[in-house]
Amino acid sequence: MPVLCSTTLSADKDTSPFTSSVTDDRLFAGRLICRQYQNGYRFSVDAVLAAHFALPKKEQRVLDLGCGCGVIGLILAYRHPHILVDGLEVQPDLAELAAANVELNRYEHRCTVLRGDVRTPGSVLMPESYDLVVSNPPYRERHTGRLNLSGQAAAARHELLADISDFTKAASFAVKNRGRVVFVYPARRSNTLLTALHSHRLTPKRLQPVYSYPQIASACLVLVEAVKNGGGQLELLAPFFIYSGRDRTYSAAMQALYEER
Repeated sequence: MPVLCSTTLSADKDTSPFTSSVTDDRLFAGRLICRQYQNGYRFSVDAVLAAHFALPKKEQRVLDLGCGCGVIGLILAYRHPHILVDGLEVQPDLAELAAANVELNRYEHRCTVLRGDVRTPGSVLMPESYDLVVSNPPYRERHTGRLNLSGQAAAARHELLADISDFTKAASFAVKNRGRVVFVYPARRSNTLLTALHSHRLTPKRLQPVYSYPQIASACLVLVEAVKNGGGQLELLAPFFIYSGRDRTYSAAMQALYEER
């Protein structure tokens, strides 16, 4: 079951009471390291799912929109050694951490972290300059649910700094015509995501529901790939199960995402 090995370290500097230490989490049998703040925002299976659902082609440019610690870009760079990856992140401590992760994995020649706001993508990005955009945006509306005590985590999980319309608009700005965009989002908010995509000329082409385990009735997440100015055909993929059962043991398919090249 364990797929991540963590080592806790002291941070180089205290940026807040919630980011005073970091952990080095290893994926792919230790071949990829993702450093995270121990008590700040930490990635979960949704980022791993999005990184594997995205299918970049050789020599393509990829943007991780709202990259956080940079884990999606790291996984993409590891699995696809002939692509270039940029990450865009507005929170300075996370942007700094993502850049550190690029160096830690020696991806400086293929990965870059940009500090910028998805609400004003033109301040740091050229229009239609990416073949593929991937995003794991904040899931919760501003006034719903309990905010995390860490402001860093709260902004990553709640729409405090940008909402799904901002993210889809930025994705449409950045991706080339007929380029692809991948989002992971809560299944219960699927209508919100699909409406936002259509509003910005991003036509859903592949959709995969994600379930916690086979015995549960409702999906927890959706993975959606859209094409800018694409046609109307949509492929509904088979369900993906994170766990094999209620004991929360990873399914073989989920386990493989942490282990395969």
